Amino acid sequence: QVQFVESGGGLVQPGGSLRLSCAASGIRFSIYAMGWYRQAPGKQREWVATIMSSGTNYADSVKGRFTISRDNAKNTVYLQMNSLKPEDTAVYYCNRLPSSDWGQGTQVTVSS
Repeated sequence: QVQFVESGGGLVQPGGSLRLSCAASGIRFSIYAMGWYRQAPGKQREWVATIMSSGTNYADSVKGRFTISRDNAKNTVYLQMNSLKPEDTAVYYCNRLPSSDWGQGTQVTVSS
């Protein structure tokens, strides 16, 4: 059974940083591209970043502020978030590409 467990969220002031982690199980982690997504209150889930063998891609709204990385030995993908803005407030999820069942996500709140 595929499972993703996200962690590392919290409350942070504008301009602050957080590092999210996502532990995957039930898949051959190293062969999949992995992505981070987020869902803000009242909005649809949106794509944030992808990491694949050929490199990384980012949504324009986070480019230059967020960095996606992975550790295949730990079956874990990370999202380093810097210069956080209130509009980054959302529940953050990870998933493989193509997507599978979604985890519970981790809440990120950017507020003073």
